Amino acid sequence: MLRGIILCGAAVMALAMGAAAQGADDAELIEDVVVVVGETTNVLIDADQIEKTQANDLADIFRQTPSVSVGGSIGIAQKVYVRGLEDTLLNVTVDGAPQTGTLFHHIGRVQIEPELLKKVELQAGAGEATAGFGAVGGAIRFRTKSASDLLEDGQRFGGMVRGSWFSNDGYKASLTGYGKLTENWDLLGSLVYVDRDNMKDGDGDTLYATAAEQMLGFVKLSGELAPDHYLSVSYERREEEGDFSARPNWPALENDTLFPSEAVRETIVGNYRNELSNMLNMDATAYYTTSEFQQNRFDRWGMYGGDLETYGFDLRNTSKFGAHRLVYGIEHRNDTVSSEYQAEDSVWQDWAWDPNVGAFKEEGKLWAGYVQGHFQLTDKFLLSAGGRYDSYELDLVTYDEETSSDGFSGNIGVLYDLTPDLALSAGYAQAFRGKEVGDSFTLEKQPGRLRLQPGLDPERVDNTEAGLVYDNGQLRAGASVFSMKIDDVIMDQLGGLGAPQDATYYENVGEFETEGVELRLGYSWQSLSADLFYTAYDSELNGHDVEGYEEIGLANTSGDQWNFNIAWMPTDMLNLGLNVRHVEDLNDIVVLYRAVELGWIDSLQTVDKPGYTVTDIYAEWRPEAVPGLRLNVGVQNLFDELYRDHASVADYNAILGWEGVAGVYEAGRDLRISIGYDF
Repeated sequence: MLRGIILCGAAVMALAMGAAAQGADDAELIEDVVVVVGETTNVLIDADQIEKTQANDLADIFRQTPSVSVGGSIGIAQKVYVRGLEDTLLNVTVDGAPQTGTLFHHIGRVQIEPELLKKVELQAGAGEATAGFGAVGGAIRFRTKSASDLLEDGQRFGGMVRGSWFSNDGYKASLTGYGKLTENWDLLGSLVYVDRDNMKDGDGDTLYATAAEQMLGFVKLSGELAPDHYLSVSYERREEEGDFSARPNWPALENDTLFPSEAVRETIVGNYRNELSNMLNMDATAYYTTSEFQQNRFDRWGMYGGDLETYGFDLRNTSKFGAHRLVYGIEHRNDTVSSEYQAEDSVWQDWAWDPNVGAFKEEGKLWAGYVQGHFQLTDKFLLSAGGRYDSYELDLVTYDEETSSDGFSGNIGVLYDLTPDLALSAGYAQAFRGKEVGDSFTLEKQPGRLRLQPGLDPERVDNTEAGLVYDNGQLRAGASVFSMKIDDVIMDQLGGLGAPQDATYYENVGEFETEGVELRLGYSWQSLSADLFYTAYDSELNGHDVEGYEEIGLANTSGDQWNFNIAWMPTDMLNLGLNVRHVEDLNDIVVLYRAVELGWIDSLQTVDKPGYTVTDIYAEWRPEAVPGLRLNVGVQNLFDELYRDHASVADYNAILGWEGVAGVYEAGRDLRISIGYDF
């Protein structure tokens, strides 16, 4: 591994030094955040947009982002898809701390409180070497607020009080305080509470098992250790509990048995940076996260719980050579996932594969070295080139199985200003991912069976993108095309084929391909702006469409999507907005390939995903007479559309033997009123 890291760094360092020698020392330094590979399809969502739309969960955050779909109307079960790829194939971080692994494949693995967010950065598709571990489908970076983001000039202390009511159906309250402890140090603390009853769908029918209670505590200390040395340390604890169905991402009926469930996540993150010279600008992130999910299956084996512990670091430095920049570093992550039967032995032993084994554990260790260069070769031409070397080790501690892999991935991209208003970008990027720790609720296996395919190969990704962006300050337009291929996809397919395979068996299942296009057109007047987006992609595994049931943990398919957004600010005190999202029909999706292989059903079947149009409106009023007061009113799903998001599992109820398999309908009309006061 070290040899690969050294070679990778030497190659790009040589390129950087050569470019610097060409005499660009007097050019301006490029911006602190530069991404070339996939630049035209990256998305930034800021705190202002999140607050105006009264975002309450992941679906709300990404509601105006065409390349992202969020399935499941229950917060704990929501799954994020970028260009159809599930978030398990994305590098998702909160202030640099990865959100890793899965506790239960019927719930989501990414939870975040929108109110804490300063911004959300989306990189769609495999990109640059700095994207992190496992960024097969891209990266999502959540950045939280600090006290300095909220304090006004000359202000030492302040606070925010928020109260929100949702007609469909619940309320939210939060209290945030922040201030300067000294001239160089500040502190922010926040408490958020959400209580939701069962929602109703667009037909007014109750969505059972969607009620939940959420609590969050967050504290962040930030400051200057010494001149040009900065540190922030944050702690977050998030809890969610409710009575859910056995599979929370599938719908529950009125008389279904529900099971008490609870999810808890705690994260500690430390971020250090310095700005010492053109050659030395260090960024270091260290993190520790624990997550757990418990479900009481009182009808079977009683209480069962899964835990995930993650810790690691990312240490990088930026060196600047005139207009050129080189970022290089190392990162490490250690994941430990475990689960166990938590009831009395007499309750669960008849259900276990081996009554003598009631606790299970896996451990994964990841190392990487990376280097990424940005070279401003002329005023108009920016070249990006980089690479990373990854090493994956996985130990199935309970069953004494293991696998490891390592490999190199590179990228190259260009950004060329054809005119002051028109830019062309093109890029090619590879990504590498070995087998990571498994789903905590499926760690148990049958005695004598195998969990891992012998000689399991890592996933290797090739992603190609090209785009044009035009922006003259009023008119803006963009067009992007992308193509991605994943070789040796690692997936747990349904069931097993008998000895020696276990029912949960990770193997290389073939090749995944996706191709698509993203178009955008917008125009701004003095107080009004309008944007139209179109996204279409086709995703296939071994030549056939994917669907979120058999391809759970990998991908899902969606119809072509249109987004239309209008933002109007008639006065300095009033903001108005409209978002219309239309998703086209997707019919006759052929499914149950694996079920046919296993002999569970005689022939392939088809399912449909009906299209839908969802309209949201919002208004924000800040009265001049009462500084600090803020009133937000919004309506999600204004016309009460009955729909199942295409990022959810399709409806399999018409297939004999698959009754009950379906995604949960999304919420119907939801009037949201929020009152806040900043002081």
